[in-house]
Amino acid sequence: MSLARSVASQLERASWIRRMFEEGAKLKAERGADRIFDFTLGNPDLEPPPEVLRALERLATQHPPGIHGYMPNAGFLQVRQAIAGHMSRLTGLPYSADHIIMTVGSAGACNVFLHSVLDPGDEVIVFSPWFSEYPFYIANHAGRMVEVPTGEDFLPDLERLGAAISPRTKAILVNSPNNPTGRVYPEDFWRALEDLLAKLDHPVTVVSDEPYAPIVFDGLRAPPPAAIVRRTVVANSWSKMFAIPGERIGYLAISPRLEDARALIDACIFSNRTLGYVNAPALWQRVVAETLAVRPDISRYERRRNLMYKGLRRIGYEVFRPEGTFYLFPKSPCPDDVAFIRLLVEEGVLAVPGSGFGRPGYFRLSLTVPEETIERSLPAFERARRRAAEII
Repeated sequence: MSLARSVASQLERASWIRRMFEEGAKLKAERGADRIFDFTLGNPDLEPPPEVLRALERLATQHPPGIHGYMPNAGFLQVRQAIAGHMSRLTGLPYSADHIIMTVGSAGACNVFLHSVLDPGDEVIVFSPWFSEYPFYIANHAGRMVEVPTGEDFLPDLERLGAAISPRTKAILVNSPNNPTGRVYPEDFWRALEDLLAKLDHPVTVVSDEPYAPIVFDGLRAPPPAAIVRRTVVANSWSKMFAIPGERIGYLAISPRLEDARALIDACIFSNRTLGYVNAPALWQRVVAETLAVRPDISRYERRRNLMYKGLRRIGYEVFRPEGTFYLFPKSPCPDDVAFIRLLVEEGVLAVPGSGFGRPGYFRLSLTVPEETIERSLPAFERARRRAAEII
């Protein structure tokens, strides 16, 4: 059977993250797991908060009637009411249950929105470096991705953004705290973005992809974009904050300030069903609704950030100090990031080249590993850097 040309093409460009993860499994089998340092996959290694596990156990044990059945395509009403209340407290906006659609993770939320608004050839702007799956999400729905590079500080350049907007621009897909850089976009960026969008002669919607919003360090706070930017839809999940990525539970929140909110809500509910995502996991909808006030203990991620950042800086790497997430995005010691990744592999270190995020010359490290693994890996990073210097 022949594959669809679009899928065959995408397979050739498939995620570097998964590719390196699979390479890691092979190397661990060959060399032994204790000799391989795997920083590829953003798969939280911490356990979910105790409150979440207790709610799951109680709901599964008590088995409320209908807990495993179909529900309205947007999700359980009481769950959406709870999340609407959370969004209202966070933003000061009058969200109601109608503005919330329960989705299969944040990825499902992004795809539901894009399917609902894109016609073939419509454009979606992303800031590079971008999450490695964004090009495929946009292509899924016949859209065209337009890249706008961020600066050396990984902050978006509003002048470049303004030049990239065209009559075909439908959305700007934004991820803060950012994967892969760990950058948190400050409030003045969101205010400047709102000023820019308000001057356009056609509506452009910001899709704020926020799974890392609670994972912010040094006393910082990730500003809620929906409180500032009028045309905002929020794609969110509990995958990272509750360390439950395999449960695929998230939501899409459509701002009540959108003039066309009702039409967009109806379209997204329809897309949620016809894309096959209906329904978001029923049991987990109930769990997250009961644990909205729970905040994860991110101190271990912060310790790992500090340990890896200081270790790499001491060795001589150039690296931005992440403000959130559990990633670092160092600059490659040689311009060819893919070649440097091969050097790291020879030293037993698995990382993802920046090319997989639209930013060649860098590489990403996921800190979802014990502190001891970070400490033991540093000599390998040092050897790889020395070898890279000899090649240049």
